[in-house]
Amino acid sequence: MKLWIDDLRPAPDESWVWLRTVEQAKAQIAECEYMRRCSRDKNFWTIELISIDHDAGDYADCGGDYIEVLKWMEKNKYRAPIRLHSMNPVGVQNMRAIIQKNHWTEVPR
Repeated sequence: MKLWIDDLRPAPDESWVWLRTVEQAKAQIAECEYMRRCSRDKNFWTIELISIDHDAGDYADCGGDYIEVLKWMEKNKYRAPIRLHSMNPVGVQNMRAIIQKNHWTEVPR
């Protein structure tokens, strides 16, 4: 499963799950983690990539900017390959620091 976390830009194609809020992203990641542990079809529930923006825009009221997803993943010890597609250079730098601190895989754009 590939997760596209962005407020404005639509997912690249139908193979992605488009999530617009931090709360939606947390719920989807938690469901994948739970189902991966409990399901016979573990491959379906494996998160193959999370492509994530930084600024949540109008959706920030539903959990903040998307860096909160990475902080939550860190707290809950979730991991998945991450691609940063944000145009916010400071936001990317802050998100990259979390990725590197946790030794997660960052997938280039």
